[in-house]
Amino acid sequence: MAAVSTVVHFTGCNYLRQRLILSTLSGKPVRIKDIRAQDDEPGLKEFEVNLIRLLDKITNGTRIEVNETGTSLYYQPGLLYGGVIEHECCKLRGIGYYLEVLIALGPFCKKPLQATLKGVTNSQGDSSVDVIQYGAMPMLKKFLLVDDGLEFKITKRGMAPEGGGEIIFKCPVRKQLKPIQFTDSGKVKRIRGIVYAVRVSPAISNRLVDAAKGILLQFIPDIYIYTDHHSGPKSGKSPGFGICLVAETTSGVCYTGEMISNPSGSDLPPSVPEDIGKKAAFLLLEEIYRGGCVDSTFQSHTALFMALAPKDVSKYLTGPLSPYTIQFLRHLRQFFGLTFKLESREKTEEEEQLNLGAKKVLLTCLGVGYTNFSKRAI
Repeated sequence: MAAVSTVVHFTGCNYLRQRLILSTLSGKPVRIKDIRAQDDEPGLKEFEVNLIRLLDKITNGTRIEVNETGTSLYYQPGLLYGGVIEHECCKLRGIGYYLEVLIALGPFCKKPLQATLKGVTNSQGDSSVDVIQYGAMPMLKKFLLVDDGLEFKITKRGMAPEGGGEIIFKCPVRKQLKPIQFTDSGKVKRIRGIVYAVRVSPAISNRLVDAAKGILLQFIPDIYIYTDHHSGPKSGKSPGFGICLVAETTSGVCYTGEMISNPSGSDLPPSVPEDIGKKAAFLLLEEIYRGGCVDSTFQSHTALFMALAPKDVSKYLTGPLSPYTIQFLRHLRQFFGLTFKLESREKTEEEEQLNLGAKKVLLTCLGVGYTNFSKRAI
């Protein structure tokens, strides 16, 4: 890290995770002003403060300054240390909110990361731990070359609002990532899924499975949906149920679609299992329609790992870029001075005739040659 780094200035609370991730990796401090300054409850929210504490745990020498009202944040990153950590996540957000940050930073730590996160494993506002397990892990393996030391385990489930879930995430460190050229998404060969129902009748699981299969069997015969029924201490503190579906392609791409019941105690009406199962199936079909070589939830992680690869050309085919990914590309330019080449990939003649798939985007960049100096050997 440079001895003197230019402070990067931002205004507002949007995209806080992106800014903190890129600040930590680039070594550039950030100052964020006017965080919800006009709101009735100004300043950082509890879950954002919790995230900053998590970053403080996996780094060494990080300097954090927050003003009295919480509307101004100064973050000067230290050394990415990693190691064994345990963190109680804020119940206002799912564990996925924090886990996505650890996935982005894990390969660049000094010590292999072993994180135990506790809180809400499945919530409507964030990627659930199942989506991350089946959507993000395959993508991460492609950039790590080998997956020795990469492990993800759900030990307890915890639904919103009270949580009580727990996961273990282990990530090996790498001196450098692998530049990758992945432009063939292949065709869907099978669909797998997992249904979870905690502190409710086990019969709900079968209703979810039947509803989802009723939609998906119209398109492909190879479907198997597992039921994951936790009981006792492993079932968390709140009742709820949900389903996560995964479509695997011939080239190893995984698309996900998920739907979760409304949290107990909320103003929302109780969820009907059949509706949840059908909506999850339609969300999966929409993701397949978007296409590309990565689930749209993890486009930004793909862009990050491409940018930090050695100084070689990386290419990745994605579906239409999400607004979150578009903003992430802008932030990459601010922190690393890196610009991606974006090309619209037209549909093939077969796709055009059958009206299959959305227009794809080919991401191309020359990696910045980011090296993890904390790791002495590859």
